[in-house]
This record gives sequence, structure tokens and C-alpha cells, in this order.
Amino acid sequence: MKISDKIFYWTPRAITILAILFVSLFALDSFSQSNTFWQNAGAFLIHLAPVYFMISVLIIAWKWELAGGIIMTIAAIAWTVFVLMINLQRTGSVGKSILAIIPIALPFLLSGILFIISYYRKKSRQ
Repeated sequence: MKISDKIFYWTPRAITILAILFVSLFALDSFSQSNTFWQNAGAFLIHLAPVYFMISVLIIAWKWELAGGIIMTIAAIAWTVFVLMINLQRTGSVGKSILAIIPIALPFLLSGILFIISYYRKKSRQ
């Protein structure tokens, strides 16, 4: 395997893992001193729902790069639309909304595209 092939193989996986870890940090805001342990645990697990989804997409992409890349790209676009709509309602500012989207959705979009590129590079070698 060439160095460039290794880069296209490992880069989307590393980016996705780091992005999942970053998104999982947002679940920490679910804890409250006024809630019981079980209420906090339940809220924390619910706030991790996007993380569960992205982990499952990563598992799919690891095994089937094209399918996973397409799912990840579509998920990133859907996430962008969802976050944009919510932030526009809250802030009324397009600039603030875009700044909120970039660190969350862009890594997944980039990973999805890189998974697709990796699939086609591997296919063209065979």
C-alpha cells in the first residue's frame, strides 16, 4: 500500500474519531446539581444520541467505505441544516449560526468525502 493510499485510508477514520470525541463533550452540559444521579445519567445518555449515530456510521464506513462515506456526507448536510435552523431561531444571526455549524458538521463532511475518495482510489487500483 502506497503512502498516499495509507493517508486516504487513515485520515477519514482519525478525523471522524476526533469529531465524535468533540461532539461527545457537548453531552456534559446535561448534568445539573438539582437532578438526581439517575436523572443526570439519563439526560447524559440522551445527549449522546448523535454520538451513537456517528459511531454506527463510522463502523459502517470502516467496513464499507462507499456506503459509510455517503451516509456520513448526508448526515453532515442534514446536521448542518438542523443546526442552522435552530441557531437562526435562537440568535437571528446567520454569521453566528454558520460559526456554530463549522466545527460540528465540517469534520464529518470532510470525512465522508474522504471515505468516498478512498473507496474509489482502492477500486481503481484493483
